[in-house]
Amino acid sequence: MVSNNTVRIFIISLFSTLLFSACTRIGSSELGLGLLPSMDAYNTKDTILDVITETVDRPDSMRVYGSDDHVLGNITNDPIFGTTNASMYFQVKPNFFPFFIAGSKDSLVVDSAILILSYKGFYGDTTKPVKVQLKRISAATPLDAFKLYASNYPELYNFKTDQNLGETNVDFARIGDSLYTRFEASKNTIRIKLSKSFATQFLKEFDSSNAYRSDTTLRAYFPGFALTADGSSNKNVLLKINLLDTNTKLALYYNTNSTALTETYKRDTSVLNFKFSIYSNGDVNFIKRNRTGAEISKHIDKVANDSLVYVQTSPGTMVKVKIPGLKNFANKIIHRAELIAEQVPTAVAAGSLESQLLPPRYLFLGTYDTVSKAIRNVPNDFTGTTNATSFAQFGGRLIYKSINGYDNVASYNFNVSRYVQGVISRTDSLFDFRIIAPVNDSISLVPPYPYNKQAPIPDYLTTAIGNQAATGRVVLGGGSRTKFRMRLHIYYSDL
Repeated sequence: MVSNNTVRIFIISLFSTLLFSACTRIGSSELGLGLLPSMDAYNTKDTILDVITETVDRPDSMRVYGSDDHVLGNITNDPIFGTTNASMYFQVKPNFFPFFIAGSKDSLVVDSAILILSYKGFYGDTTKPVKVQLKRISAATPLDAFKLYASNYPELYNFKTDQNLGETNVDFARIGDSLYTRFEASKNTIRIKLSKSFATQFLKEFDSSNAYRSDTTLRAYFPGFALTADGSSNKNVLLKINLLDTNTKLALYYNTNSTALTETYKRDTSVLNFKFSIYSNGDVNFIKRNRTGAEISKHIDKVANDSLVYVQTSPGTMVKVKIPGLKNFANKIIHRAELIAEQVPTAVAAGSLESQLLPPRYLFLGTYDTVSKAIRNVPNDFTGTTNATSFAQFGGRLIYKSINGYDNVASYNFNVSRYVQGVISRTDSLFDFRIIAPVNDSISLVPPYPYNKQAPIPDYLTTAIGNQAATGRVVLGGGSRTKFRMRLHIYYSDL
């Protein structure tokens, strides 16, 4: 005769197999990934577990890669999160070395030089133009073409400039206008006209015997460009610029005599385009945060169970989340367990500021390894970025909801069903969580059960998956808040 214990063990094993070999059968939950099983059929119940939350600084080095959109500008009027200053340093080069200009050098007539930047959007206030200033990097502090700089620690490198090269006012109302010339058909570009002396240097003084002999000699003769924005022109905007886009270039216009097929000389107008290369040009996008005097400074690393928590896109802050109630949660069949985080609209009294400085488009929920100090994936639920379906089901994407009398409340939900099942059924380790707004972050990826004892491998949350640098900030309800409270919502059935 089969004992009751044997039957119970069989039922638990069956549900565990179904749970870990296929998608969890739940869903009229916040994640919206299907429908909950019939309450009558499965006797499904639900409960809310409290969480303990705290805002903590995230001092890890952040890097913006050459292929990423860079940010340029200032945010100096944000009483909630403080100030941000973003600048760019980069180099350009011709198509080949040793480089020369076809035609007779003596006949060359310099026309002009324009630095053209591919504009990819903005973050912040576009009601006022912003002045962009271009300078020359000093030879005393050259860019290293083969170094990845920590974007959030400009004071480590202390780059200097020694020459003003030009400036322009970026008018957001007109930046999308199309431009059609003999040499170019483009729109969404920022154009900075350089001096005639600059153009003369690049067209007549530099040649294959000196600066254009190699990329190394060019960097020695001209260390590169430094881009900054005048904070007094627009106090709350970051421009997005892509260096690798085909529209970004240093355009050098000139006239010269070139030999035609008929062996007769004909004067022609030409343009040389120097472009950015991720393989042989230096580049860094510095982003400096300052939270002194801002609201966040009263909460960061100070309040153990805060009613408000602050997430700032890297370089920024993160939220520590503990769920002590899981430790003594009875063994159940978990249909869905999701961590719900919601914006607190009443926490901000800055009026239209929240309509300009928007929340991050993606938040990542991970666990914290106290030994290695690394952020790991949530066991069994986050299985990596390569599986698009699994990645989407885990959650973290920005969702807008209408709740508690407010419209367009930013919300983030994370599916931790398999993790919770493992904790209560197999007594898997109970971890503290971390919520971050990632930008080119790496995490330690632990394989799902039963392979979770294997060594973790790195996984990458790139800007294509996560967020663009410095773009996004949000105030979320903490675990001790009444409305918009962060919480763990569990749908379960008794065994």
